[in-house]
Formats: sequence, structure tokens, C-alpha cells
Amino acid sequence: MNTLHTSDTSTSVLICDYSYHYKAFSHNMKGELSTYLFRLQTEGSCKVYVQEQEFRMTSGDLLLLKPGDDYRLVVAEPHKEGRLSSGDYYLFCEGSWIEKWWKRQSRPTVSRIGLDDKLISLWRNLLLEKRRGPLEEDAELKDALLRGLCLYIDRAITENIQTDRAVSSALKLKRFIEEHATVTFKLDEAARYAGLSLSRAVRLFKEHYNQTMIQYAIEIRLNAALERMKYSEMTLEHIAESCGFASYSYFHRVFRAHFGVSPAEYLKSRQHEPTDDLEHV
Repeated sequence: MNTLHTSDTSTSVLICDYSYHYKAFSHNMKGELSTYLFRLQTEGSCKVYVQEQEFRMTSGDLLLLKPGDDYRLVVAEPHKEGRLSSGDYYLFCEGSWIEKWWKRQSRPTVSRIGLDDKLISLWRNLLLEKRRGPLEEDAELKDALLRGLCLYIDRAITENIQTDRAVSSALKLKRFIEEHATVTFKLDEAARYAGLSLSRAVRLFKEHYNQTMIQYAIEIRLNAALERMKYSEMTLEHIAESCGFASYSYFHRVFRAHFGVSPAEYLKSRQHEPTDDLEHV
């Protein structure tokens, strides 16, 4: 007997999806938020207003809202040269288990947690399960994924409270790359942002993340490209351009080297296979 969804332990995922805005966008829920809302900025930037307080969200920022909060989202017109836009995962949920989890501890409205692969994997799997529809989705699995996401959010918030100067500098480099990966940037710009010389920045990033800053930027660009290929109707040429690749031929070469198939072949395979066949980026 399934006993997960009792009055004491219920969870309900109302909406779980990914959005990408490459044009100006505004959404106002003043006094209308009736559920919990989680929103993870994955690329670009936007502004959110909660109870009249302004927050600028960049890649790796998590927004947590409760029922009754006033909420407004504003995505500015992308820069003409950089074409910096906004992408995010978002989730509306409710239930007695969520209420108990929310009251368990105090959490910031906006937290810098970074783009953790495990957290994003939980969010993606929850999104895919929700997209199955009410006749095909597994309520028990969906419940477990939502609880796992909530618990992992708490871990991410805790683990990202860093005091060590070197870790803080490495995180600044990582944040800069996450925010600017889909536009053209120079490594010395990332170094200046972190208050480091270029040589120190290059060495520090490699020490902490076991890859170069360029390699990390390419990973983010490929991740962004995958999201657009899965969840948008953009052409492959537009995807390559909007994800920071200098040309479609370069995007094609990097994509094939990373995944073993061309972008077109990947899109064609997805027409016959609905699952996430390139999960690990």
C-alpha cells in the first residue's frame, strides 16, 4: 500500500520546468503567490523583487519563496553585443511535508549555491517526470525527487558558506565564468573580478576544480546548448550563437568531440528516444 501521500507527509509538484528568455520579460505576482516557489538561475541575469526588496540574480543563485510573498521578475533586454539573456529552472510546489521542511530552518531569500551537478540532476529528473503527465508519472518517484531536491538545497546552502580566502577567490572566478560563459569574455576579466593576477587566477582555478577556466566555460556553453535543444525551437545556428560559440562549425566540432555525435544527430536521436541520453556534461 502506498502511504506516502497522507495528510502529514504529502508533497505536490504543481509546475516544474525550464525557461530561457532571449527577449525582455516581466512577470508580476504581487500578493498572488499561493504556493512555494524555487527558482535556480542557470545563466545570464535578471532582477527579482520580493516584498519590495530588489535582488539581482546571476548564474548559480537560488530564489526561495513562500505562499503570500509578493514577487516580480524582470529580465532586461539582452545586450546587443554580448546577447546576455536569462535561463532558469523553476518549481511551484506545496504540501504538508514542504511546510514542515520550510519551517525547519531559516533560509535566505536568495542564496549563492552555484550550478551543482547533483542538484541540477535532481531538478531535471523531476522536470522530466512531471512532463510525463498525470497518466504516466510516478507519484512516489516524484515525491522522492522533490524531497531530495529540498534536502540537497539545504546542503548546498550550508556548503557554500565559505570563509577561506582562496576558496572565496576560486568561487568568484567560477561565478564570473558561469555568468559570462555564453558571451565573449577574456580570462584577465575574470581574474580582475576575483582580485587576482591572471597567472594566479589560472593556477588557483585549476587547483580547485581540476580543469582550466576555458574548459569550464565550454562545459557551461554545452549545457546551455543542450537545454535549448531539448526545450526550445531555436535553430542550431541560433543556439550556437546564443551559447557563446564563435561559429556553428566550432560548436559542431566541440559538440561532437564531447558527445560523440553531431548536434543534428543528437536532435534526430531525441525524436525517437525521450529520455536524457546525454546526462553527464
